[in-house]
Formats: sequence, structure tokens, C-alpha cells
Amino acid sequence: MRTLIISDIHANLTALEAVIAHAGSFERTICLGDLVGYGPDPNECVRLIRGLPNMTCIMGNHDAALMGFIDISAFNGDAFAALNIQNEMLEQDVRDFLELLPVRTELDHITLAHGSPRNPIWEYILNSSTASVNFPDFDTRSCLTGHTHIPSIFIEREVDLPRILLPQSGDRWKPEAKFILNPGSVGQPRDRDHRASYVVYDSKEDTWEFKRAAYDIEAVIRRFEERKLPARLGQRLKRGI
Repeated sequence: MRTLIISDIHANLTALEAVIAHAGSFERTICLGDLVGYGPDPNECVRLIRGLPNMTCIMGNHDAALMGFIDISAFNGDAFAALNIQNEMLEQDVRDFLELLPVRTELDHITLAHGSPRNPIWEYILNSSTASVNFPDFDTRSCLTGHTHIPSIFIEREVDLPRILLPQSGDRWKPEAKFILNPGSVGQPRDRDHRASYVVYDSKEDTWEFKRAAYDIEAVIRRFEERKLPARLGQRLKRGI
């Protein structure tokens, strides 16, 4: 079975559509949260995602904020402004979907958490020390996370801190130990590669392939302007930061 793994779409419909077209055939979908926040197309992204094959989706911090589960004032200025604008844009069917998303779940011996297994909403796993203290918080072989917007793998080691891999587009990886994997961001990459980032898992081969999809960034920037979202959030798409 081929599984499309996506995260941090952030209301960027053009990037999401590019990923779906680029991925080819897949039988299952995992979305690791932050469907909304930042971008111009929250309703369209949620509706597209919920219709993907065999979808399993969890809640991210931006999703939680728009549902009122966490305080929007906890976000920085641009993110705060975008969430307030999106709060006026969201339609009821989209709210109903986001509101019921779990913050953490398991699927076929894979743990899913947006931030980290021990703090699914807020914690960033950016280094081996943070990864190390999270390994005891899940019993499955693998844990998939998002939140950092950076494609990465943390591999558990018995006598040292976890090994870190920063995969590039086209890299296919086969695990040999317990690990935490981040597919990067579809809608707001922050590893200085502006292309939308995602992963395809092949359960038959037990391989995880990291991929990037190019898309029309200028068209997205124009929609930022039309919907009066903070300009900086659109312009950073060109730099992948």
C-alpha cells in the first residue's frame, strides 16, 4: 500500500493540489495537522483533504487555535493576524471537521502527533535532545510529526542521542530502528527549498520516500493580497523560510 503523508498545508491550496498531482497513485492518506493558518484557502484545503483516499488526520496548533481550544494571542503577529482573518472565512462544514480532529492517534503501529508524542500541539522536535526525551512517549516503531516545516528523521540509538537525517527530494529510506519522521511542510516550507514537501510510504517495501513538488507561488501570493493576509507570509514562500 502506498500512503501519502502530508503536514502543515496552511491553507495553501495550490501547493496541496501540486502535491496530490505529483504523488501519483496512493491508497491511503495521513495528514499531520495545521490544515489552516497563514494562507488564503482554508475552506478549500480542508474540503480537498477530507476527501482524499482513506484519510486519517490529526489536529495541529493552528487548527486548535481556530477552534478556540488554545488562545490565538499565543501566536506571533503575522500568524495572529492570519488566524483572525481566517476565523471570519471558515464555513460551518469546515469547522465541524476541524473540531473533531484528534490531537494524537495510532494507525497500523504508527503514532501520529503534530508537534511531538509527549506534547502533540506545541512542542517542536528540532534536535536530537528533544527527540531523545520523546522516544519513551510512544510504543510503536515509528512516530510521524509535523510542526517544524523541515523534513527530518530522528533514529533511536541505545547508547547515544538519536541520529539525525535531513533527507532531500528523491531520497528513499528504509528503517532499521525506532524513529520519528517529519515529512516537512506542504504549504509553508522552512528548509530554504520553496517547493511543497511530502512523503510517500510504501508498506510493501517498508520505504519512506521524500518528495518535493513545484507550484505557482506567485498565484498564491496574489491570493494573500486579495484576502488582505500579512504580505510577509506570502513573500516568504519564495524563499522557503
